[in-house]
Amino acid sequence: MASFREHRIAARDGLALYARDYGDPGSARLPLLCLPGLTRNSADFARLAARLAPERRVVCPDYRGRGRSEHDRDWRRYTPHTYLDDLAHLMAALGLERVVALGTSMGGLLAMGLAVLKPGAVAGAVLNDIGPDVGREGFGRLLDYISVDRPQPDWASAVAFLRRTLPFLSFTSDEDWLEFAQGTFRTGTDGRLHFDWDVRLVRPLRRGAAVPDLWPLFRALGPVPVLALRGAVSDILTDAAFARMQAEMPQLRRVTVPGVGHAPSFEEPESRAALDEFLSRF
Repeated sequence: MASFREHRIAARDGLALYARDYGDPGSARLPLLCLPGLTRNSADFARLAARLAPERRVVCPDYRGRGRSEHDRDWRRYTPHTYLDDLAHLMAALGLERVVALGTSMGGLLAMGLAVLKPGAVAGAVLNDIGPDVGREGFGRLLDYISVDRPQPDWASAVAFLRRTLPFLSFTSDEDWLEFAQGTFRTGTDGRLHFDWDVRLVRPLRRGAAVPDLWPLFRALGPVPVLALRGAVSDILTDAAFARMQAEMPQLRRVTVPGVGHAPSFEEPESRAALDEFLSRF
C-alpha cells in the first residue's frame, strides 16, 4: 500500500478529526476527497488511494466517532449538519479548494451537501450506491447491524461474522475479508475486537424525525459531472430510485455492478473502469 500523511485537525468545537492524505498536493490533477459510509472510515479507500496516488492527491477523512477521529461526548452532534461543518474545516485546513467528491452511502449524501454548502468546491461527484431515496428496508437492516457493539474474540471470528452478515459484498479472497474486518473492528482494552465506531451515532437516526426531501441536494450537483454506481442487489439504492436519478439528471453516468449489494468497493472491474474513465476528465 502507498504511504500517506496523517493529519489531526480540530473541528469547530475542538474535537480532533483524523484524515489520511495520499499523493502529491502539488499535482496538476484535482484532488479526490473520499467520503466513507455511515460507520466506515478512511481504511475503506486504502487500495483505491494507493492506486490513484501516483497521479493525484487523495484525502480520506474519518468522521467524528469513527476510526481514529475522536468520539463526541454529546451524541446529539452526530448529524449531517455537523459532519458537513467538519468537512468544511478539514478542507480549509488541508488547502482543498476544489475537489472531486467520492462518497459511499452516507458519504454520497454528504457530497451532495457539499455541493450546496460549498458549490464552487465540488468539481464533480461519484455517488456510490446512494441516492436521494434510501431504501427503507435496507436502511432498517443497516441500523440494526450498526447500533449494538458485537465483540469478537479474534480476527477469524470477525471475518466469519462479516461474511455471514454482509454476504453480498464483492470480496473474494481471505485477504480481502481480513482487510475489511480490520477496517471494521479495533482491539479494545479487554483484548476483544469491537466495532470501530461509536454505536451512539445511531441515536439521532432513531429519534423518529421525518426524513427530509433529499432531491434538492441531488439537483445541486446538476452543474457538474456525476457518476453514480449501484450494486445490482442493493437494498439501499433501489433500481427505481436509480432510474429516477437518471430522469432528474439526464447527463448522469450510471453503472450497475452485477452481483454486488451495498456497496461496491471500487475493486470490481465494472466500478474500477467506470471510475477511471470518469476521473480522466479532471
